Amino acid sequence: MKRSSLWGWLWVLLGAVYFLLPLYGTFDFSLRAQRGKLSFTAYQSALTDPEFLRTFAFSFRMAVFTIILSILLIVPTAYWVHLRLRRLRPVVEFITLLPFVVPGIILVFGTIKLYSKPITLFGFTLLPALTNTHATTDILLVAGYSVLALPYMYRAVDTGLRTIDVRTLTEAAQSLGAGWGTILWRIILPNLRTALLSGALITFATVIGELTLATFLARPAFGPYLALLGNHKTYEPSALAIISFVITWAAMGVIQYISRGNPSQIAGGR
Repeated sequence: MKRSSLWGWLWVLLGAVYFLLPLYGTFDFSLRAQRGKLSFTAYQSALTDPEFLRTFAFSFRMAVFTIILSILLIVPTAYWVHLRLRRLRPVVEFITLLPFVVPGIILVFGTIKLYSKPITLFGFTLLPALTNTHATTDILLVAGYSVLALPYMYRAVDTGLRTIDVRTLTEAAQSLGAGWGTILWRIILPNLRTALLSGALITFATVIGELTLATFLARPAFGPYLALLGNHKTYEPSALAIISFVITWAAMGVIQYISRGNPSQIAGGR
């Protein structure tokens, strides 16, 4: 037992070194904007750049819209698959894995080719061109982000649904006169709080760092800004990488705080 424990701590130590050493190198490099001394000049320069605030605010809004859209699409679908369509679970899981197979560049070029001109049927316009205005282009961007986040959000929701007795909760709610909307809103969603927070965090990180869709749709997102900054400046990209890391871990801490002492969601855990 002592030998196994020693080997376990050794591997933990090696993993910590592997993880923390590059992070320390990045942090140390970000402090050397002024020759001969350590300073937070790169952080000050990055955070006071108007483009930083503008692009981060834009990507933050897109992330919120993407999370909302993903929840509205995935939660009812996954719930219905668990409740009535269990045989279709392999098919649904295969579909949710397609974003890993289809490159983002294919997705964005297909989107531009399809929606850059009106969609007509028998001479009638079913849908106007969606790339002509900023608002409609943002809709396409959110839709593309939802596709990229589909594998992460679906698996988070699917894992959450497996920890609760969906059928029993549904039958109990129906016996009390609840409709499908009430069941989803007041029974299923509260029980998926931790799973949704986890999926939302991964979706947020995906949207904030995404480059391809925002670049080819010509939207002022944070990912293209980081890429452009890396081409023209030296220390600021490292500073922003550390800031992104801190934001991500802070969000994970919030999730851990909210879900502490709650391993099986809120109710109905098995």
